[in-house]
Amino acid sequence: MAAASATEPLPADIRLMNAVAGAVAALAVAAGVALAFGWLARQPYFALRSVTVEGEVARSAGPALRATVAPHVRGDFFRVDLAAVRAAFESVPWVRQAVVRRVWPDRLRVSLVEHRAVALWAVDGGDDRLVNTHGEVFEANVGDVEDENLPRFAGPPEQAARMLAMYRALEPVLAALPARIETLSLSRRGSWRVELDSGASVELGRGPWPDETAEVVERARRFAGTVGEVTAHYQRRLLHADLRHADGYAVRLEGITTTLDVAPRGGKR
Repeated sequence: MAAASATEPLPADIRLMNAVAGAVAALAVAAGVALAFGWLARQPYFALRSVTVEGEVARSAGPALRATVAPHVRGDFFRVDLAAVRAAFESVPWVRQAVVRRVWPDRLRVSLVEHRAVALWAVDGGDDRLVNTHGEVFEANVGDVEDENLPRFAGPPEQAARMLAMYRALEPVLAALPARIETLSLSRRGSWRVELDSGASVELGRGPWPDETAEVVERARRFAGTVGEVTAHYQRRLLHADLRHADGYAVRLEGITTTLDVAPRGGKR
């Protein structure tokens, strides 16, 4: 009788038993590794010993950081909740962004980016907030701001970035008066207005979307380039200007109201 072939497949029940045995062995190894890792992680060697803070910390005082963040630094090197630590740092006034990393074997390193204030944000019935270079409104102690000439923005909070872009475009144009923008306002209907450090106010009106900035800035440019002739002629101080006219603008000087015709300008007012 012929011998059985060496390549004859094993019976199905034998193959199933081998597969189950392999799976059980793999689970046993994984459980052993997990237990070993858990035991290792609980050793004092991996207890967190320090948190190093670097980056922009000019306005983020050490005591305030420690008091706010310390309760959230729990666990050891492996089990500390990095997201909770990051959120705690970012809850500190002036901190815009925190990046938290583990440093083997027992430290955390935190890189901070602070807000840089470029404007005040007017709040009805409350303390002013601040606007950063990204056009974001944030809360911090306004008294910490060293620049006493920050402009004030007044408008819908969701439009802060739009207002910052408009301010940056208008500032060099109106500086030719010469004057500095003290307050930039945006109404719910999308109409722009500025108040200058000279005491004058200027109604800039609206511009067509999406070229709003170009239209409003051009209107302001023509005004800034011609109103000096009016104030010089009458020898009176400018109190108010309304640029929302189709073919010119109206001005109110001390004791005088007049209208100056300029080249037609398109767009909604």
